[in-house]
Amino acid sequence: MTGTITQVLPEKSGTSARGPWRKQEYVLELPGDFPKQVCFMVWGDRIDQFGIREGQELTVSFDLESREYNGRWYTDVKAWRIAPVGGAGEPGDDRVRDEPPPFDDEPPF
Repeated sequence: MTGTITQVLPEKSGTSARGPWRKQEYVLELPGDFPKQVCFMVWGDRIDQFGIREGQELTVSFDLESREYNGRWYTDVKAWRIAPVGGAGEPGDDRVRDEPPPFDDEPPF
């Protein structure tokens, strides 16, 4: 999906059985007569690697994952490829990853 970053939400972090983790969520506004917004997340070192800022126009590739926890369903939108719009790119555009990240068993809180 291609759109403009309208919000950079605060980074979250914690510790699980696998060790420390961190994630950051962003809101991507999709163009159109009735613009839609998609909140997606980036995990771990990719937060720094992608360096996403408000106002950037980006193409984001992501995986949708849903899981049940205590009778409720949670859906994650996890980005695995992020590229600036326009092709030529910016310095450091070797940020592209060829395959999606593995499934993460952490609860959404």
